[in-house]
Amino acid sequence: MTEADNQHKDIIVIGAGIIGTSVATMLSKVSPDWNIDMYERLDEAGIESSNEKNNAGTGHAALCELNYTVEQKDGSIDASKAEVINEQFELSKQFWGSLVKNGDISNPEEFIQPLPHISFVMGPTNVEFLRKRYEKLKTIPMFDNIEYTEDIETMREWMPLMMRNRKPGQLMAASKIDEGTDVNYGALTRKLAAYLEKQSNVSLKYNHEVIDLTQREDGKWEVLVRNRATKEKFVKVADKVFIGAGGYSIPLLQKSGIAQRQNVGGFPITGQFLACKNKDIIKQHHAKVYSKEPLGKPPMTVPHLDTRYIDGESTLLFGPYANINPKFLKYGSFFDLFGSVKPYNITTLLSSAAKNIPLIKYSIDQMVMTKKGYMNYLRTFIPDAKDEDWKLYTAGKRVQVIKDDDEYGKGYVAFGTEVVNSDDHSVIAVLGESPGASISFSVVLEALEKNFKEDRELWEPAVKKLVPSYGKSLIDDEKLMRETRKETSENLNLNYYN
Repeated sequence: MTEADNQHKDIIVIGAGIIGTSVATMLSKVSPDWNIDMYERLDEAGIESSNEKNNAGTGHAALCELNYTVEQKDGSIDASKAEVINEQFELSKQFWGSLVKNGDISNPEEFIQPLPHISFVMGPTNVEFLRKRYEKLKTIPMFDNIEYTEDIETMREWMPLMMRNRKPGQLMAASKIDEGTDVNYGALTRKLAAYLEKQSNVSLKYNHEVIDLTQREDGKWEVLVRNRATKEKFVKVADKVFIGAGGYSIPLLQKSGIAQRQNVGGFPITGQFLACKNKDIIKQHHAKVYSKEPLGKPPMTVPHLDTRYIDGESTLLFGPYANINPKFLKYGSFFDLFGSVKPYNITTLLSSAAKNIPLIKYSIDQMVMTKKGYMNYLRTFIPDAKDEDWKLYTAGKRVQVIKDDDEYGKGYVAFGTEVVNSDDHSVIAVLGESPGASISFSVVLEALEKNFKEDRELWEPAVKKLVPSYGKSLIDDEKLMRETRKETSENLNLNYYN
């Protein structure tokens, strides 16, 4: 393959969230001769799910999220998913760190801060699980700096706000890894967008909404775009279309008409959090603390008390609580869900409803919960929490992907990020989101490797400059893992190892 074979492709990226801006940034680096047109329906990058006020900001590195370590029937702990998630987040950090080192983005402290990640549980069953999890993770180099305690005094040092005024005799345990982070994905997305706006081969247009896409006989795509300010419509032609539009990726995938749109649907869930209004209380907590989801509830229900850094200030959030309405985007339409129900996916959606009665019941229970109910749940974390110190606010939307799966059957709810592409690899869509923001670069790599195979060999040197561990395993190569972590920490000013 010659360099000329890599030139003169027209790419359209839909959505200027963390996924869309990451894709465009990567393409601008590895194929600077391609034309990249980006369209964002809102007036700024990262306003929807990527926004710092619409997500928990956790660097999903599997340091404290207990659902990534699964207890087997024989009582052993399977940590393989935790290792994969951790490696994926390290790839994201390497990518961000290289952009800082190259001067493409600046002031990393504005989007990433060091912060301990803590797992906290109560009750004999959960304590036993956490103890076994600690013993397993301690043997894995990625997690061997983990600490564990069942001592109340140690927990008071780690989580003073949560241990104050606790009733005596409660059986509790906690584990802690200090090398966690809080990530402001909104700030990061805006930095990536600012970088893209300076690139000569990138056109990023806000207030522009993609309303249809049609494939021509020659394989190229005609994308119909509407300027939301002027109402003007125009058609842009592309060789490939990347759909990174958050909750609206499913409707756009359906508009494409590709076979992969069938037997795929989505169920929108609105996230809600309690935000602390009392600065004196905020100062008493400095960690992200995750617990176990309630028995029989889906992973999205995992309660967590998060220190966040937003607009240069420390904040404190507790959640998540859920609500449901038919919008696929926070700033979407009440007709989104109904419009996504098609003859080719209705049996998938109905099968999912029949299989997921606990999820439906959970959503209804959350809808009718009062402020008293919200506060009672918070008091399992902060026993003396006062109503006047907390306010409820609505965060972002999550559209859970529902699909037919060879292993799990019809109407499977996928709690994760799905990359879908057409048979000819000319349309690529990212569906779902958790933990999409954290592993955004890994998702980008998966999408590009799978759908730009003819370009991978030419790209590889550029990718390795951005991500030193590309093509290697941080899980299997301990030396490489420690070296790249140290370099990334220095590039991002995290200073874990000074």
